[in-house]
Amino acid sequence: MIDKDKLSTAIGRRSRREAFTVAVAAIGLVAVAASSAVSFADAGTPERAAMVVEQAESIPAVGAAPAIEAIPAPAPEVAPEPAPEAAPAPMPEPAPRVYADNLDGWIREALDIMAEKGIPGSYEGIHRNIMRESSGNPQAINLWDINAINGIPSKGLLQVIDPTYAAYHVEGTPFDVWNPVSNIVAACNYAAHRYGSMDNVNSAY
Repeated sequence: MIDKDKLSTAIGRRSRREAFTVAVAAIGLVAVAASSAVSFADAGTPERAAMVVEQAESIPAVGAAPAIEAIPAPAPEVAPEPAPEAAPAPMPEPAPRVYADNLDGWIREALDIMAEKGIPGSYEGIHRNIMRESSGNPQAINLWDINAINGIPSKGLLQVIDPTYAAYHVEGTPFDVWNPVSNIVAACNYAAHRYGSMDNVNSAY
């Protein structure tokens, strides 16, 4: 008959020995694996470390705001300066009026001068008195009336004596009693002062 207590003791001892053996074997395996892992890690450490660093740098920190590229501010708009206005071209001076060198031209020129000086008179009034006094001859002279006897004969288109011409000569015209325009203007100036206008003269004056 087998002693159960001895059998149980033998089995327990055997189990403990097997467990111990298994544990030792497992420890050996772990040591070998650890050694291999260390060797492998040692061989590739610089490269792996560099890869890890690069990956870490490329990963933004938790909670960090993403990098935003600076966008240059747009240049302020500058309104174009208005083109300078061209200076207006000066008005050309009117060409001087050309008068015919005849009785009609002399009267018209005299009337323009009289208008500038404020001397009254009309074409008809001037022409009528010229035809009576000299028949339109600018070189006409009276050598028989009282003025001629006194040494101051009447001269020109409107038969003006020298003292009267000198007193009523109009500035801007030649100081020449024989000049037909000067003669007309001076005579009309005299008639304006004495009769109001050459238009009011109908006889010797």
